[in-house]
Amino acid sequence: MKFVDEAYIEVAAGDGGNGCASFRHEKYKEFGGPDGGDGGRGGHVYALADDALNTLVDYRYSRKYEARRGEHGMGSDMFGAKGDDIVLKMPVGTIIRNADTGEVMHELLQPGEKILIAKGGDGGFGNLRFKSAINRAPRQKTPGHPGERFELQLELKVLADVGLLGMPNAGKSTFIAAVSNARPKIADYPFTTLHPNLGVVRVGPEKSFVVADVPGLIEGASEGAGLGHQFLRHLQRTRLLLHVVDMAPFDDAVDPVAQAKAIVKELKKYDPGLHAKPRWLVLNKLDMVPAEEREARVQDFVKRFKHKGPVFEISALTREGCEVLVQKIFQHIVATREAEKPHVEVDPRFGQAEPAVPGVPKPRPPRRKKALPSAADDAPADEPMDPRFRDD
Repeated sequence: MKFVDEAYIEVAAGDGGNGCASFRHEKYKEFGGPDGGDGGRGGHVYALADDALNTLVDYRYSRKYEARRGEHGMGSDMFGAKGDDIVLKMPVGTIIRNADTGEVMHELLQPGEKILIAKGGDGGFGNLRFKSAINRAPRQKTPGHPGERFELQLELKVLADVGLLGMPNAGKSTFIAAVSNARPKIADYPFTTLHPNLGVVRVGPEKSFVVADVPGLIEGASEGAGLGHQFLRHLQRTRLLLHVVDMAPFDDAVDPVAQAKAIVKELKKYDPGLHAKPRWLVLNKLDMVPAEEREARVQDFVKRFKHKGPVFEISALTREGCEVLVQKIFQHIVATREAEKPHVEVDPRFGQAEPAVPGVPKPRPPRRKKALPSAADDAPADEPMDPRFRDD
């Protein structure tokens, strides 16, 4: 299937049906009165986030979507039927923009999320609506309202926890195939990956995260070299970036440090916010480096590259070091998710707050029981007696 992450479409909600001006005509009933019904509502246009989709290719070739209009009102108190709604299924992570103004209208971030894109027009009123005590034979009716119409720009940003970054042929596709269920194309030439690939990494029971592999960057990508920056948008929602470096290039004249610095430079040109994300250094293809030279080559690379974050030494082909890296990634993602949760103020009188369960009321603290009055409480206090009643 062709990967398409951008499309332009036109959506039009249905117009409302017109109201009807009609009067009741029956035998032996000369003054039947008004019986014109209202018009029906036009159909809405909805967008539905479907986790089974991962591309916008369906909207590249079919670009116009129009809902049916509502039916007109009729006599005999008959109201028009509403128009059928249209539901457009889109991948999770789709951004819906107004193509004319550039304004972001909606973002589909949760599977099964359904939002209204274009609202159908309301139906017009029939003359039955205008009947009153002083207006027994109204002839007024109103037309239906037009539905909303938009030119939309659809942009897909895949939802992933970890993004892979690096030069072409650095081993990113081999790594994602080794640790996840993704099966990307792998070959011994650069630019094998032409579109993003997603893979789910299973760490344990009910423990997993998503990795995104994007086509490799080269120096001059901001000027359009290679595939340019067109796929870096898919890394903007990640929580962690893995900078994969080829430690055993085919050409001995290639300097891995210079290539790594060029990647960081292109990343900063594209988006400073993306450049500021946590970035770990993953030194790949160490199985092709002689064992006696590995430590010295790694130390020389880290010293010249001046990387201050975590550094991992792996071989994606033999899966050496991949399990340790996966466990560290999962721990980082769990800590990041906990930090992103909103802070809840806890009243010190009630101790630690328990997580609220939707639909279940919070338990109230037990009431304190009042002490029963004793006989000593009913006894009068010792007071001086009135001298007029004292018995001398």
